[in-house]
Amino acid sequence: MSLDAPLNRAVRWFRQQPRMAERFGDAIRQSFDEVFDGQRTGRYSLSQLSKVEKTYIGTKIEIVVQAEFDLQRGRRMDYLVAGEDVDAKWSMKSGGWMIPTEAVGELCLCMTADDDRSVFSVGIVRADDANLRISKNKDQKRRLNDHGIVAMSWLVEEGQLGENLLLHLDDVTRSSILDYELSGQKRVNQLFRKVQQKTVRREVVLTVAQQDDGPKRVRDARKQLQPEGVMVLGHQGSHPRIAAGLGLTVPPKGSWVATRVVRAEGSAHEMVEIDGGLWRQAIKSDTTMVGPERY
Repeated sequence: MSLDAPLNRAVRWFRQQPRMAERFGDAIRQSFDEVFDGQRTGRYSLSQLSKVEKTYIGTKIEIVVQAEFDLQRGRRMDYLVAGEDVDAKWSMKSGGWMIPTEAVGELCLCMTADDDRSVFSVGIVRADDANLRISKNKDQKRRLNDHGIVAMSWLVEEGQLGENLLLHLDDVTRSSILDYELSGQKRVNQLFRKVQQKTVRREVVLTVAQQDDGPKRVRDARKQLQPEGVMVLGHQGSHPRIAAGLGLTVPPKGSWVATRVVRAEGSAHEMVEIDGGLWRQAIKSDTTMVGPERY
């Protein structure tokens, strides 16, 4: 443990928070999605943002993290954590945090994430002179040196960031979904037709539909994809039971998972009762059949 008592208090405070790592990941995922503003813009990638928008990501994360952990504003820095002033620092790359002159000597909450790899890291370090490089910038901002990186007290290192589904699709599949010659409903149908056995977050549906009533499009997709045997399962009612019975990950609140099903015969592995019949996940060689009407 560090001999820096204020740093230890701040680190201990965060580590005592329930679901700390998950909440940091959710805050970063939410910040990315809000800056993408996919419902209005159709964007899903950091590469689609302007330089100004990329700069704003750090501000957005600072705001969302403060709200998530109910942090007070600091006396000198961004936050007050266990009575200690802590400055929020964001960088697209680990080690890239820029420390301004007013934060030298202060505690810094350093956050970074890689949307391509779906990972994020968060740590706290004392940004004193011994931990900083010599500045070559006009604004005198300084990066951590090797000693500073080693001195970092990691709260989360390479934690799992919620997947940016559209970013990770192959170009052909993504283009077939984001075909703006199609209606919003048809794009949502195509999303669940092409992307199966994977969790689809609400933000993905909003980006694909580009409509205020994106979630309603999911309900309509269930009806329109039934002739193809495609089921779209959510987090309510019988859906968690069905998802688990089919061997799927049960989608969390505000998410969905799709799969194609066929009637199960004999003692098929991972079959489940739906609407009075037994069903299983389809494989490629299975002939398409109409799916359950009510589930």
